[in-house]
Amino acid sequence: MALVATATTIPASRLHGHHDRPSMVSVGTIIWLASELMFFAALFAAYFTIRAVSPDLWAQETELLNVPFATGNTLILVLSSFACQLGVFAAERGQVGRTGSLLAVKAWGLREWFILTYVMGAIFIGGQALEYAELIHEGMTIQDSAYGTMFYLTTGFHGLHVAGGLLAFLLVLGRTYLARRFTHEQAVSAIVVSYYWHFVDVVWIALFATIYLIQ
Repeated sequence: MALVATATTIPASRLHGHHDRPSMVSVGTIIWLASELMFFAALFAAYFTIRAVSPDLWAQETELLNVPFATGNTLILVLSSFACQLGVFAAERGQVGRTGSLLAVKAWGLREWFILTYVMGAIFIGGQALEYAELIHEGMTIQDSAYGTMFYLTTGFHGLHVAGGLLAFLLVLGRTYLARRFTHEQAVSAIVVSYYWHFVDVVWIALFATIYLIQ
């Protein structure tokens, strides 16, 4: 007797006749992220070039950095990447919302994991803004020195990318609430946003090591 699978038992990535073919949206996103990688590579090159000609300035200015605070902020962003991926796993199995109590984390769906990711990303941005305020109070501004210029350019552009990711999470979440059912297209959107968020996370880890650890 043939077994007929229903849409409720098929992962969202295979709903409505879709299979494991590469999504054009996913491929396009990966290509775009490759161009973004080149952009950040240029910022890294500028940072190390200016540092090489001003080692004394770098030694003086890096003393103002609050490394423990930045480490904690970095940990929050890294953990948000794990939460994002758990949301993707939920999307791939077609689970848009939780199936039990809010305290039952194992029963969370895409929405709960993406909301948690959003909150953690917002905390990271808030922490970065607080760090900027403290550094400006200490006299480190973007026009004060070459170090200040490179510090705010590299971390600032990354912060803008994080803010863009937070907006993307809101769009994905809003779409799940407006749609009557969870579809393949929504799952692809969640996966694409996760690509971007993981990229932002990896770039920050490299920035953190460069700015805060390699002093």
